Amino acid sequence: MSLLLKNRDYAADGSGGVAVVRDGEALVGEVLFRLTARRGSFPFLPRLGSRMDQLRRAKPSDWESLALQYAVEALEGLDGVSVAGIRVSREQDGLWAAAELLWQGERLTVTARLEE
Repeated sequence: MSLLLKNRDYAADGSGGVAVVRDGEALVGEVLFRLTARRGSFPFLPRLGSRMDQLRRAKPSDWESLALQYAVEALEGLDGVSVAGIRVSREQDGLWAAAELLWQGERLTVTARLEE
């Protein structure tokens, strides 16, 4: 069982307890964390996170191929998860990625803001 975190705090379940996450929700949370955490920023887990922060230095024409490489690298080790594709876009509030994942025979889309 995992507890649900929102805005760096435990989320309430509406009845005075702490909300728990289900399998798919836990997976989405783990994927978002791995895609948005800067690779190498955890001294004891140097391979945790992604290199998505490096996209801002690349040409926009290279974003999607690099993002796919970085996403596959970041999500390796998550059992049963594979990256089917990724789209990167520049919006008014920053750089965004929408990763298409395959998990337990289902296609999931996880969208993450890559830069502040």
